[in-house]
Amino acid sequence: MLSLAGCLQPWQRSRPQESDRAEPIGPLGLRVNVLLGSDLMVTSASPALNHGDYQRIAAAIEYMRQQQQTQPSLADIAQHIHLSEYHFQRLFSRWAGISPKRFLQALTVESAKARMAQSPNLLSLSLDSGLSSSARLHDLFINLEAMSPAEYRDGGRGLSIRYGIHETPFGLALMATTPKGVCNLEFLDDPDPAQAAARLRDIWPQAQLILDAAATQGVCDRLLQPLATPSPQPLSLLVKGTNFQIQVWRALLKLPFGGLSTYQTLANDIGRPTASRAVGSAIGKNAIAYLIPCHRVIRTDGHLGGYRWGLTRKSTLLGWEASRSILDETATRS
Repeated sequence: MLSLAGCLQPWQRSRPQESDRAEPIGPLGLRVNVLLGSDLMVTSASPALNHGDYQRIAAAIEYMRQQQQTQPSLADIAQHIHLSEYHFQRLFSRWAGISPKRFLQALTVESAKARMAQSPNLLSLSLDSGLSSSARLHDLFINLEAMSPAEYRDGGRGLSIRYGIHETPFGLALMATTPKGVCNLEFLDDPDPAQAAARLRDIWPQAQLILDAAATQGVCDRLLQPLATPSPQPLSLLVKGTNFQIQVWRALLKLPFGGLSTYQTLANDIGRPTASRAVGSAIGKNAIAYLIPCHRVIRTDGHLGGYRWGLTRKSTLLGWEASRSILDETATRS
């Protein structure tokens, strides 16, 4: 099983020294020797990135996204985040597994449109249990359970919610779980437990909230488990929402890893072709990031649209999944 060192609490681990970052490491925990524009050479290792590293990567991705038309050079991007070219290349390749140049290509509108065109086929493959697809290799098995109307009205009365703040490859995340399953996964910019508790209290006003990072560590560990050996054990989610919102969230679970859809396509898929705006609103109400992959829905023109946790993080998630797909294609050809 993959051990996700990045899920350690920010206050439980010291910042890696430069000597700890001697080799670029990709999202599979694979050591990757990357030359600009070259192919990948892979051997095993374990990742060691922290929230500070993510912030640098996010700043670089935001800069690349804003400067897509000019196609910034490695030197330009490195200078923007105040690192040398060498150290930026090394840091970025540890996180993405591919060079910044190839990552930038995956962020273009043209690339997004190509992936959207492929997604209907990928979805068809995913629905055929006798057929395997590379885009499904990294998917989690997820069961989604909706609260009853009475439980919804009670605001979580009688429900015990254990929560923790963890580091992930996409920044700090608040994770909350109940005996029925994960009820919240939100990306944070501040590790303050009091603020995290306040966010949960807004959603579950009558629930008992217990700060217990050990209880949510297992969820964090499983986020990237499909990148090692997929587990047949399903991950349960507990959601509360209107019937329409839950219908949209269930449709999101069908989107494969690395695939993309649009608000309009999703509306068509649930039999509500005139409700694309309502679909967008339901997506914005999703409180379980990544596991319910609302980040995989973009505008018809190939641009990102919105995202509850910011467009930079949406770019980060989509780019990371695209880079994983590129690594799969490279491995298949070799």
